[in-house]
Amino acid sequence: MSEAAADTPLVEMRGLTRHFHIGRGEVVHAVDDVSLAIAPREIVGLVGESGSGKSTLGKTLIGLHDKTAGEVIYQGQKMPDRYRPVDFRRYARNMQMIFQDPYSSLNPRMTVGEIVGEGLRLHSDLRGAEARDSVASWLVRVGLSPDHMSRYPHEFSGGQRQRIGIARALVLEPEFVVCDEPISALDVSVQAQVVNLLGELKASLGLTMLFIAHDLSMVRYVSDRMAVMYLGSLVELGAANRVFFAPKHPYTELLIGSNPEPDPVSERSRPSTAIRGEIPSPVNVPPGCRFANRCPKVMERCRTQAPELIPVADEGHGHRQVACHLYDAAA
Repeated sequence: MSEAAADTPLVEMRGLTRHFHIGRGEVVHAVDDVSLAIAPREIVGLVGESGSGKSTLGKTLIGLHDKTAGEVIYQGQKMPDRYRPVDFRRYARNMQMIFQDPYSSLNPRMTVGEIVGEGLRLHSDLRGAEARDSVASWLVRVGLSPDHMSRYPHEFSGGQRQRIGIARALVLEPEFVVCDEPISALDVSVQAQVVNLLGELKASLGLTMLFIAHDLSMVRYVSDRMAVMYLGSLVELGAANRVFFAPKHPYTELLIGSNPEPDPVSERSRPSTAIRGEIPSPVNVPPGCRFANRCPKVMERCRTQAPELIPVADEGHGHRQVACHLYDAAA
């Protein structure tokens, strides 16, 4: 585990839950009872299949979705269950989000200067030349030019638009940033550029991040710890290298094995595996382990008893948590 993970958390989720009522008494269990602490200057990567609840967790964490249950603690202070406009104004300087789609998240009617400078206008005392200088400085920091301030989002490539989104999120120099699939819409070569940029900004600003992505190799590369999410719940949490190269939960093992490309740093590779079966409906969540119907190591108790996320031994490599009956002392 990284040194940062041993520090007092900057952000902590305790039993965080987000359900959506869709009528006829049906409820979508998007996020269920997630507890996770993120230390100052730490990057936690969050991975899982599409529909696992990753983006909903990130948006609930920073108040874009109301909490159904649980709480978020930021710097020792409990965040509101339901954010009001005054709460967004109060916490925007500290907590920001980089969105998945670098085009639809930018207002096409606003210039780049207006988009990046909007946070300064709403949440700072900078005006006029000072605000323009700050925007110009941030465009340079993300690899763009001050001359781009008068242009519109459609005039840029996908990678450039994502850099604009990054500048918009960081212009207030927040302490905590949720990166919601910031590279999924980009070409592979551009993905590496954006990830390297985020790493540089983390080092210079001391950022703390929740980095949500599908590309497990990239998440392993950029993160201190990796959290694995399945059908609204965390199933594994530990040092990124250990989770990636020595997964303990059967779902993590299959998820990583289904992405057999070599790791970009060590060039190690694994044989390809496939996750069989269908993901259960988040409306009709199974009573036991949510992965039981797809798990090659399923036991009878898995179908009736939901496993808890518990500490497990990690062969001298620090702290690891797994939600699986294979590691339950009572199994």
